[in-house]
Amino acid sequence: MKQLRIRTLAGLFAVAGVLSWSGARLWDSLGTLPRVPLAAPIVLAVIAVVLLATALSLRSRLRAQRERRPDAKGVDPMMAARALVFGQASALVAALVSGMYGGVGVFMLEFLDIPARRDQAIYAGLSVLMGIAVIAAAFFMERVCKLPEDDDEDAGAAPAA
Repeated sequence: MKQLRIRTLAGLFAVAGVLSWSGARLWDSLGTLPRVPLAAPIVLAVIAVVLLATALSLRSRLRAQRERRPDAKGVDPMMAARALVFGQASALVAALVSGMYGGVGVFMLEFLDIPARRDQAIYAGLSVLMGIAVIAAAFFMERVCKLPEDDDEDAGAAPAA
């Protein structure tokens, strides 16, 4: 399994942001722009918390297993692989969604004197921040699930056994 790359995520963010900004300008010129839902940053925050909690749980279980504690609960390799795939998929989606809301937020900066548009800009900004939190949690998950022999630069990230 290949590691996440910041360049890929930044590229997705930038492309989605530019397309979203231009789409928001076009949509606003034709009528009313759809609202940024209040649930967007909340859902992204929940995903970030789930990823972080899973990574912390895996890290403590792997540490206990490495230290050969008698009460250590092992980590199923398939469960670690699933957690890693969930983290990587979440990071890719978060980059796209954050770029989309970032583009809309940048468009909304022109209309901060209108209270409804200001609220939408705040929701869009919070969505971008929570998307960054999801990406950070995914990178942490990837670091936790990396095998010791994967430290070579040639090898990709693999789930821990």
